[in-house]
Amino acid sequence: MTINEPVRAPARRKSDVLARLERETDIWVATADAHGVPCLVPLWFVWHQESFWLCTRGTNPTGRNLREGGRTRLALGHTQDVVLVDGEVRTFGAGDVPVAAADAFAAKTGWDPRTESPAYGFFQVRPVAVQAWHGVPELRGRHLMRDGVWTA
Repeated sequence: MTINEPVRAPARRKSDVLARLERETDIWVATADAHGVPCLVPLWFVWHQESFWLCTRGTNPTGRNLREGGRTRLALGHTQDVVLVDGEVRTFGAGDVPVAAADAFAAKTGWDPRTESPAYGFFQVRPVAVQAWHGVPELRGRHLMRDGVWTA
């Protein structure tokens, strides 16, 4: 986006965000441990039934932080095309993850962690806040979801 492009209406921004969630495979996952030590890693994800589904080993820092902290911030895009999501986390083992979510994850990524080690956990992230903007002109009106409810 350049400074002269028109600012997108909130409904258009929401539509663009949802299209990206269907299209993209990788997302930045930010967590912190009990001492506040941050951790930022890219993970594969699938957007399924109004939630993000991630998978990683439950014993690595990201898995532990997601499970123990119960919150995360997810990020898509570069600095001129940003999507930030704050979410609440639920943890599932390979044996208790909802089948439809795990199947959607495997279909999108081409990897089914259920066939790997039981050390992998699935993490459902329900968004509570979503922001999206293309550069400075769209900073105003960037909040598309608050308290788990779409505002657009």
